[in-house]
Amino acid sequence: MITVVAALIQSEGNILICQRKRGTSFGLMWEFPGGKVKPGESHEQALARELEEELGTRATIGLEAYRTRHQYAEMAEPIELVFLRAQLDPEAATNRVFEQILWVTPSELPSFDFLPADKELIERLASGEFRLC
Repeated sequence: MITVVAALIQSEGNILICQRKRGTSFGLMWEFPGGKVKPGESHEQALARELEEELGTRATIGLEAYRTRHQYAEMAEPIELVFLRAQLDPEAATNRVFEQILWVTPSELPSFDFLPADKELIERLASGEFRLC
C-alpha cells in the first residue's frame, strides 16, 4: 500500500485546492496539496516537505482530519490517503508545481473535478457534515 498525505488548509472560510499540471498523471484534476510519504518519514514530516516543495512555504502541520483508501485502476497498489489539518500564511503560498491553485468555499468544492480518492471527503465538506474548524 502507498501512503499519501494531503493538507486541509483553511483561511477566512476558504480551503486551498490545487489543479494537477496538464500532461501529468491525472492531469487537470483537482486535489489537496501533498504527496507520497517517503520511507522513514512521519505523516507530518512528509506533508511539511511536500508543502514546502509545492507551495514554497513552511506550514504548521496539525492533527489528522480524515483517512480513506482507494484503488486506482491505473495503479498496481492501493493508496491510503491521510488528510491532515495544516496552517500556513496564504500570502506566502506560491504555485510551484500546479496548473493553478485556488481558495474556494466548502460549498464550491463539488463543482471541481477532484481525484476519485478525494470525492467522499469533498461531499462531506460541501454538505457541512465535516468541518475543519
